[in-house]
Amino acid sequence: MLKILFMLVMIFPFCFMQNMFWMVQNMLFFIMFVLIILNYFSNYWMMISYFLGMDLLSYGMILLSFWICALMVMASYSIYKYKNYEKLFLLNLLLLLLMLLLTFSSMNMFMFYLFFECSLIPTLLLVLGWGYQPERLQAGMYLLFYTLLVSLPMLVAIFYIYNNYNTMNFYLINNYNMNYMILYFSLILSFLVKMPMFLVHLWLPKAHVEAPIAGSMILAGIMLKLGGYGLLRFFFLQILGFKYNYWFMSISLVGGVLVSFICLRQMDLKSLIAYSSVAHMGIVLSGLMTMTYWGISGSYTLMIAHGLCSSGLFCLANITYERLGSRSLLINKGLLNFMPSMSLWWFLLCSANMAAPPTLNLLGEISLLNSIVSWSMLTMLLLIFTCFFSAAYTLYLYAYSQHGKLYSGVYSFMTGYNREYLLLFLHWFPLNLLVLKSEMSLLWL
Repeated sequence: MLKILFMLVMIFPFCFMQNMFWMVQNMLFFIMFVLIILNYFSNYWMMISYFLGMDLLSYGMILLSFWICALMVMASYSIYKYKNYEKLFLLNLLLLLLMLLLTFSSMNMFMFYLFFECSLIPTLLLVLGWGYQPERLQAGMYLLFYTLLVSLPMLVAIFYIYNNYNTMNFYLINNYNMNYMILYFSLILSFLVKMPMFLVHLWLPKAHVEAPIAGSMILAGIMLKLGGYGLLRFFFLQILGFKYNYWFMSISLVGGVLVSFICLRQMDLKSLIAYSSVAHMGIVLSGLMTMTYWGISGSYTLMIAHGLCSSGLFCLANITYERLGSRSLLINKGLLNFMPSMSLWWFLLCSANMAAPPTLNLLGEISLLNSIVSWSMLTMLLLIFTCFFSAAYTLYLYAYSQHGKLYSGVYSFMTGYNREYLLLFLHWFPLNLLVLKSEMSLLWL
């Protein structure tokens, strides 16, 4: 694990060199491929040490982090082009990646908590430093306070566990049965806000709308997955999970339907994609709370799929934003006339968002539907609505943006760079290819 960390730390000097913007991206891809080559799972654990180690769950998340961060560099070409503090931007991005890598590979609860909270700081700097509107200050405050308010109980709960059981290691604590309600809620709340669960999701659309493209990609791609990852890691709260899960499932499923309705009346591209993330994460959370094999493996699959899919959709929204200077659907219409080749990518990523075959989203959603319906037949009604309206708002997004009359204020005419097509391809290709490697999401349990 340390060799990967050292490789990552050694990229930091590249940030301050002239014309090394693309070099950093190449190095990130290189580290990722080294990580794939070193994929030797003896007894399901790998690169294990006292503080750091990986199993299949964290391995998938680390690969996703490297992939999304490398694509963030590719998407943020305008920062490099207009010399918008691109060296600080790269430094911030690498710090964020380092924090994520350490979060996903920590074996110790306190280390996990520390890096989990540290990853908030570079994200906040991204939103505040490279965002577009002055409202980004408000978005930053929402992001900060929602996350920090619920993370203090989590710290206290971790110290309580240490005091009682004399260990903070994840794989040792699995042997204990904890039946203490306040402990359960203290540990779980932090992850529910991060996911975000409906009712504590208000920071997400704000943060997405004000963040630059890199901020949106990292938020949608990895930050939301930290919540799900944490819930999967803190699985030793199983007894209480069976006791209280119906609360979270009810809120998530009803919330998923309501958020789908909210999506249908959004005029802002980024806001629509952000709300769709909340709906998807509602299904993931419900699957997790069933505590079944299908539910847990399905939620892991859908988290990875959603990371690639919504990140790609944010890239598309940014591509049109760079051309037209607006995120409104009233201006981003008739794009079929304006950028004909790009509408193929709009179609492919929109179809992935509504879980069409052969995407990974479909695999995840089928597993989740199985597990949630097996938990209670009454959930079927809510799931029907959620699935139908998720297809409805995705079609709404595609139809409104691609069809119709071209906005008359559009003068520039540029169908898209090769860099943008490659960027979208690198989001879409693993999304469809990983269906063939579905056992990865089943084996870690």
